[in-house]
Order: sequence, then C-alpha cells, then structure tokens
Amino acid sequence: MKKPFPRSAIGAATLTLLALGGPLAQAQTAAPSLKEITVTGNPLGAADLIAPATQYSGEGLLLRSKTTLGETLDGTPGVSSTYFGPNASRPIIRGLDGDRIRILANGGGSLDVSNLSYDHAVTSDPLSIERIEVLRGPGALLYGGSAVGGVVNVIDNRIPREPQFDEKGGISGKLDLNAASGNSERGTGVLLEGGNNRYALHVDAFDRQTSDVRVPRDLACSKTAVTTTARRICNSASDVSGGAVGGSVFFADGYLGASASTYRSSYGTVAEDRVTIGMKSDRYALEGEVRNLNGPLQSIKAHYSQTDYRHTEFEGSRPGTVFTNKGSDFRLEARHAKIGNIDGVLGMQTESNRFSAVGTEAFAPFSKTSQSALFAYEELGTGWGKLSLGGRLESVTVESFGNPRVARFTPAKKDFTPGSYAVGALWNAAPGWQLTSNLAHTERAPKDYELFADGPHIATAAYEVGNANLAKEQSNNLDLGAAWKSGGHSFKVNTYVSRFKNYIALNQTPGVRRNAEDGEINPTEDPGNAGFTASGAGFRPLAEFRYQQVRARFTGAEASGNIRLLEGASQVDLALRGDVVRATNLNNGQPLPRIAPWRVGASLLWASGPWGANLGFDHNAAQKRVPVAPTGQTGAYTLWNAAATYRVKAGVASLLWYARFDNLTDKLAYSATSVLTSTAFPKAPLPGRSLKLGLQASF
Repeated sequence: MKKPFPRSAIGAATLTLLALGGPLAQAQTAAPSLKEITVTGNPLGAADLIAPATQYSGEGLLLRSKTTLGETLDGTPGVSSTYFGPNASRPIIRGLDGDRIRILANGGGSLDVSNLSYDHAVTSDPLSIERIEVLRGPGALLYGGSAVGGVVNVIDNRIPREPQFDEKGGISGKLDLNAASGNSERGTGVLLEGGNNRYALHVDAFDRQTSDVRVPRDLACSKTAVTTTARRICNSASDVSGGAVGGSVFFADGYLGASASTYRSSYGTVAEDRVTIGMKSDRYALEGEVRNLNGPLQSIKAHYSQTDYRHTEFEGSRPGTVFTNKGSDFRLEARHAKIGNIDGVLGMQTESNRFSAVGTEAFAPFSKTSQSALFAYEELGTGWGKLSLGGRLESVTVESFGNPRVARFTPAKKDFTPGSYAVGALWNAAPGWQLTSNLAHTERAPKDYELFADGPHIATAAYEVGNANLAKEQSNNLDLGAAWKSGGHSFKVNTYVSRFKNYIALNQTPGVRRNAEDGEINPTEDPGNAGFTASGAGFRPLAEFRYQQVRARFTGAEASGNIRLLEGASQVDLALRGDVVRATNLNNGQPLPRIAPWRVGASLLWASGPWGANLGFDHNAAQKRVPVAPTGQTGAYTLWNAAATYRVKAGVASLLWYARFDNLTDKLAYSATSVLTSTAFPKAPLPGRSLKLGLQASF
C-alpha cells in the first residue's frame, strides 16, 4: 500500500509561498493553494524562509516545461534566460548569469560546460525533473561563490529519501507523452518506483526529438551549398534521451541510497548553420542520512557525486573541437542540538574537476580546479520572528596545464581564499504580514577560463583573452521583502541592490581584432565584419574581448500576487507578476550587457471540477540600455499564452490531458538577454506560435 509522499527537510527548507512565475504556472486550479513546500536554501527545514525563493512541481512544472532549463524558468519574477536558441539556455537571476548562478542536482553539484559558453546545454531535461527550486539572491553560504546570484536546484527521486510504501510493498509510475507543432516535438518519459518500508527502487527514461523551430519571419539557412530561406531557425533541431536507475535502503532513523544516470543530446548550435553538438554525460551519486542522534548532533547527511561529461562539436559530419569535464563533489552537513533558541548546521564541501578542450576552437587550456569549504548557518527564534547568521570559508586552486597542441596556452597556478557571510531577519509584523531582510558579503574565485582563456570563441563571435591577475570577485548585497496573504488574496515584493567591488567583466578591446585561426592581431579589419562569412564556410577576424575587473551595481525589484475573483464550485483568480533590473558598470557609467528590460504579466485562471484553463500575457519593454548602441537593443513585445487541462480516472490510473498555446499572436520577438541578439548578426528570434498537446498518466 502506498503512503503519502513525505517531505525531506534535510538540505532544504519548508516555505509557504505562491509560485506565480508565469502564465502557465497553475492551469489545474485557478486558486493558488498556499501549502508547505520544500525549498533550497535553508538546511533547518524551517516553516518560513528569509531568502526569496520559488518552486515548481507537478502540474505547474508540467505546463511551463520547455526544451531547456533556462526557458522553463524564464518569466519567473527575477529570472530570465540566456536563450541560445531552443536547445541551450541557462537561467539568469537578477541580471547575473554563468558562474554566478549555481545549478544543483538534488542539492549536489551539477557538472557540465554550460557555464563556459552560451551554446553549451545544461545536462538536465525537463522531462526527467520532478521539482525545480529557485533561490534568488546570494546562496554563497551553503553552495559557494558560484551562487552569488542565486541557486537553481533540479530535484528528482532517483535516490528515494523516505519509504513510499508500507511493509506490504507496492509499485507506482508515471508516463508522459507530448507533441508540439512549432518544432515538431515528440516527447516521451516513463518512471517506475517500487519497494516497501525497507527499500525502494527507481527507474526512469526519457526521449525527445525536435525539428527546426518555427518563427514569424524568413531566415537564411546555409546547411548546404545553396542558401535557402524559411520561417525556421536554421540548425535548431535536437535529439535528447537519457535515464537513470537508483535505490535506497531504509533503517529506523535514516537511509542510504545510490543512483546512476545518463544524458545524451545531439543538437544544432543555431549560430553556425552546419555545426552540431553531440553530448553525453554520465553521473553517479551516493547519498545517506542518519537522524535522531543523541548528543551534540541531531542528524548527519552526506552526498557524493561523480560526473563524466564530454561533447564533440561537429562541422557537418566531421568531428571538430572536443570538450571534456570530469569531476566529483562531496558534501557533509551536521545539524547540532538546539542551544536555547538557536538552531543550526555545520558543514564541509569539497569539489574537484578536470577540464580539457582539443581542437581549433579551444579557447581555454587544460585545467584543474579544486576547492574545499567549511560553512555554518544558525537561526535564533524570537517571539516576533527569527534572525539568521552564517559564514563560509573556501580554499580554491585553479591550475592551467597549457595545451600540448596549442602553444599559446601556458601553465600557471592561482590560489584563492574566498570568504562569505550573511545576516538576515524575518518579522511577523501583523496577521498575514511578513517582512524580511538579508545583508550578505560574498566572494567568488575567478574561473579557469576567466584567468587563462586565449582563443576564438566562434559561438559568440569573439576572441577571448583571460587575465591571470584577476583577484577574488567581491560584492555586498541587500535584499528587503514583504509578503501578505488573506484568504485567496496574496502579494509578495522584494527589492535588492548588489554592489561589486571588482566585478569580472568580458570587455571588448577597442580597435583590436584577431585572426580566428592563429590568434594574430589584425587591427585593420572593419569592425562590422566580425563573425561568420555569408556561407558559413569560414571565419573573418574576431573582435578581441578581455576579462577585466570593474566596479558594478545591480538594482531591481520583483513582485507577484493573486486576486481571488470568484470562489465556490468554480474558482477564478487573477495572477500578477513583474520585475525590473538595472545593471551599471560604475567605472564608465555604461550599462552592462544582456540585461532584461522591465517585465509585467498577468494570467486569468479558472478551475471547475476536473477542468482547468488559463489565459495570460507577458510584456517585455524595449531594452535601449546597452553598452554599444544599437547592437543588442531590442524592441518591446507582448506574448500571449493559454492552456487547458482535464483530469479523469481510468481504473487505477489518473489521466491528465493538457493543451498549451505559446505565442498565440505569432509575435516576432528577440531576447535582450541573449548573446545572439547582442552580436552584429542576430540569428535566432524567440519561437513563434506553437500548440503542445500531452497526456500524463500516473498510478
């Protein structure tokens, strides 16, 4: 017999909030139900979280799921996407991207090379995800300097943490089938779990195929010797598959589990009409926890993972540059016994990875990065709320081994000792009202490519040069929030400012261009000719970009809310959302690149019995604040979306039929946060009108 699925509070926190991240977030029930949900960022499992956070799971995640993690989360207040076409995108949180946003897998490190280049995909497919948790603002205390902008935790049940069945045992499962018109998508996912109160087994598999994505205007395509035009993003097809097996054994006060997973992807890079990426990643994880200990420690939890990542960039059918990244992550957390009203955890974390790139487009050397950290997080409960205090000290070593095939890379080694700390407060100001504040100082060690890059980065039409003299990136961050709830009505707002003493920026060197083949300086080339030849057969000299440290400031606000319009047998709600961020290089007063404009959106949500529907829009203002106008400027646009669901029982199974319309008006739009828009040759608008139909069966 199956038990209700329990919540694990270790390595996460329980937060009462409303996830109103997009027009499709809640199509099943018009009324957003405020309930306890697990949220990354607080290892104490507290009922209220000080840091702003959002989670998506179940039907809410299903209806906003896209082909990439970044596009799935885009539209959440404070979150946008790097959008490198439909196959590669990472989340941007409060204007920060790359190695300032930490992507986790079940609370452990997720290793790939998506932080190295915008055309490299995240090794996580929405078909295999059960829940996504987003922590906005600094998460450096628990997850390291790469979390200075925020944390995205991708969660599955590949290592079961609690029994789902009693001693008699049982089996449960889920089947997802979907198809979409805009990219001819065909997706399938299956999950099976079984066991009893002593053990649990898990197996899942997924497969998704897409064709070139439909857009509202004709685009040129040079896949063959003849250039053609069509209303499709050239070279945007994909073929993704993967799966996992896992299991756990349970004892009276804990569990021990392991999993093995694989991810395979072949997709077009869209920036180059004939280049595709063939990717594979294998990950192994071991996790365990002991609870209800007597003495100074209440519980101990450990997590270890090892990842072997590799991708090859094919030029037509010919293999080109090969990227590999192999590494491991170990994390140990111990929750101590309460000292009066003080509750907290102590922990340690170690990470290590080896990176290599072999081929003509290797713009970073062979390298090894090792880091270890100690951290502590404490909370003091009070009659009016709570106070929090935490700190983290890291030791980071970044070593370049050069490249046996490329003479321009030289061996070097750099050591850093980043330290971060934060204080926060939550005040239950009045019935239904909560006020929060967070003040944090964070430090991040430079990455290997920021220190040692020296080569052509064709995907971004740049020749990148690292800076071995970079210091730790330091920032001070302040966040103020307010939340209110009364019945079906709710509202939440956060404002923030982050000031960087020495932000690591990739700045163009005026008047300097380099040959892509040999790196020689070619200063006479016309700046307007950077990038690709018209046929895609070769490369012109590329603009030089260097990693430099500048003073920078990020300010912004995020808001979401719900208005209950009708309650009873049928419910109608109006969900509202909006955000704004402004980022400035304080050295020269210019805007920082690829920052989202102000955005607002609303959705009308209806539910009646087994039926649900919504209709909503998201408006993006024009973005004119760019470093070098007009390159990177985008016009305003509004995208309309709709969804409908119907749930019915079929024997022991529950069937959920759903339909989703994206970009109902087939609006032509370009993303202000995409490097494809900020180059001289914008190649990929946002997808056009598309209808997605699907069935999810669970038992």
